[in-house]
Amino acid sequence: MIKVKHPDEDCNQRQEAFLTQCPADQRRFHELLFTNGNIAYRYHQKARTFSPTVQDFEEWLEGLPPNMQQDMQQKGFEACQGILSFTRYVNEKNDIGLEEYIRLHMDPEDFTEYQSFLAQAKE
Repeated sequence: MIKVKHPDEDCNQRQEAFLTQCPADQRRFHELLFTNGNIAYRYHQKARTFSPTVQDFEEWLEGLPPNMQQDMQQKGFEACQGILSFTRYVNEKNDIGLEEYIRLHMDPEDFTEYQSFLAQAKE
């Protein structure tokens, strides 16, 4: 069961449809993967609540590799507000780290089980 739903109902329906077609031995992993992904999506959306500024954008640009920095600078502040590394920067600047956010919003047993799946995949 996906415990943390996506804010978009169409996405929830696609996730549930995927799970019904998923082989039984893979279902639990995908339930946890969707839960984790939905929490991460909500985390990145949270950056909007901090009303990112041009100053935030300029600070973020400073930390990028030169070629990426130039590309993002050309795109501009408005176009970059949805870029995940920018939203993560804004959240972390406001003391909200992605890993901690996921850990706090995911059931502790599910979090441990998901981490176990990730560790097994690295082996």
